[in-house]
Amino acid sequence: MTPKPGEIWQADLGIAGKIRPVVIVSREDPDPPRVLFGYVPLTSQYRESEYEVEIGKLPTLPKRSYANVQGVGSLVRSRLLHKIGRLTENRMEAVKEALRYFYDL
Repeated sequence: MTPKPGEIWQADLGIAGKIRPVVIVSREDPDPPRVLFGYVPLTSQYRESEYEVEIGKLPTLPKRSYANVQGVGSLVRSRLLHKIGRLTENRMEAVKEALRYFYDL
């Protein structure tokens, strides 16, 4: 299964990041030069900043979640463990807007 934009996956972010939910933000590319997937981590800690997007309470997660665009990164497919959900179109647009703010685009 190839991760798609807006999907939420449990991901192994290594020792410092642990296993945590992430939302896939990279575009679909049938022939990428490297097989990396861009992600934004989800957190239950809300700091009321422009860098966070409320995702809400998902059935597969124990607490209300927020996408933290300051934590944006990329992972190889083997670090994405399993799909646990999908953002609504509105929430994905809000994440994209927060990424534009973060990168000053």
